[in-house]
Amino acid sequence: MQALRLARPHLALRTANVSGARWISATASQASAASLHPAANASAIPLSNVEAQWERLSADEQLTVHQQLEEIQKKDWKTLSIDEKKAAYYVAFGPHGPRAPINPPGTTLKIAIWVTGFVGLGTALYVAARNLAQPPPKTISKEWEEASNERALEQKMDPISGIASKGYSGKGFVTHK
Repeated sequence: MQALRLARPHLALRTANVSGARWISATASQASAASLHPAANASAIPLSNVEAQWERLSADEQLTVHQQLEEIQKKDWKTLSIDEKKAAYYVAFGPHGPRAPINPPGTTLKIAIWVTGFVGLGTALYVAARNLAQPPPKTISKEWEEASNERALEQKMDPISGIASKGYSGKGFVTHK
């Protein structure tokens, strides 16, 4: 029952400032009178298959269903029918109002298509940039790196721990395989 109270839409109380007095609108008094006398509701909405009817019901009819369910839930739960229990659960926890799905059907497919398109566009730009780029400079070749090693040995570059040191077994400047 507590869940129904939380799920029920709150009635907005409109106030008007007339000659310094604040008056509560008639809609709140009508709603409270209807809640005091549930028998006053002439048309009782059937609780069977409330899930299918809920979206088509007006706000007043939804309020009437809330009130019917509140009265029904005051009884022993063992005596409630399956339809009444389903209606109470749907009204309290169903996918409507704040629990309505955020994304309409088909959103996932649209997102997947757009992501695939942007990844394809990025790949096309990468390939275009690689094809339109200038060739690599002549200094990025195995021959040039080997010549740099020879030049470093001639100049005795880094004689303590580098290429010109005794027992050096590293590759030096060569990075190509």
